[in-house]
Amino acid sequence: MLIYMSRRLLWTPVLLFVAGLFIFSLGSVAPGDPAELMAGQRADPEAIARIRDRLGLNDPFMVQYLRYVADALKFDFGESYRYRGRDVIELLGPKLKVSLELNIVSYVVTLAIGLPLGFWAAMRQGTWKDPMMTTIMLLIYALPVFFTAPFLILVFALWLDWIPVSGWSGIFSTHAILPAFTIGLPGAFVFMRYMRASTLDVLGQEYVRTAHGKGMGHMTVNRRHIARNALLPIITILGFSLAGLFGGSLIVELIYGIPGVSRLALEAVFQRDYPVLTALTLLGATMLAVANLVADIMYSVIDPRIRLRA
Repeated sequence: MLIYMSRRLLWTPVLLFVAGLFIFSLGSVAPGDPAELMAGQRADPEAIARIRDRLGLNDPFMVQYLRYVADALKFDFGESYRYRGRDVIELLGPKLKVSLELNIVSYVVTLAIGLPLGFWAAMRQGTWKDPMMTTIMLLIYALPVFFTAPFLILVFALWLDWIPVSGWSGIFSTHAILPAFTIGLPGAFVFMRYMRASTLDVLGQEYVRTAHGKGMGHMTVNRRHIARNALLPIITILGFSLAGLFGGSLIVELIYGIPGVSRLALEAVFQRDYPVLTALTLLGATMLAVANLVADIMYSVIDPRIRLRA
């Protein structure tokens, strides 16, 4: 187990270094001179040259990247081009915290709904309940967020007046309910489909029939043999699903007026604020890599054969 974890831990920084190199290169070849953006349109060439020298833009590309990596390890992502004199981490910190909270509660909604429904539908294969539940979740998945969010706001915030429409007061506040379900419900269908297929595959295994033949209780077989083994393939997609969830939350933040990274990201795109864009993309890649690392470790804990083959 220790050897397997060590290998995964050693590979993660290498992958992040390569991903960071690609992300940083995109910012370097993007149109516009960072020094001109920071100096302003009316700046003289001497002022622009001084800024280029201060930013190290005249250095070779790999020197710039290695310096960026060294600074990033200290959570120093440089200065924003749009908000002059303000560090990128200063801008991202509070907004990234809100976005992370929103994605965490949305992911809980996704798993809490999708996994039990997938198991429930598989155990009722051949009855009308299985296709009914699959059809309902498919319809929810097919609805765009631009329809789902206004519908939830109309019903629960305006008609029933149960939940506030916009704003953010923390992960455990009522403000998190509507956006969490707006993001989490479509993802629940994906996990329901995977869980249903995985459970059906496990139900056909010989050890399940053997467990029933030995007189084990129905709930015991479901918990120890069916659900446990059906979850194994699901764990491998947990990390990758986080990336899609985070991307979808940007639109939801704008609809519900949540002070996350969405508005800052849009401003960075239109204002060509490359340090902010680079930091956001690099942080996203880091979170994805860490999530996949955790998923691999969880997989090896549940199924020892994985670490033995490794």
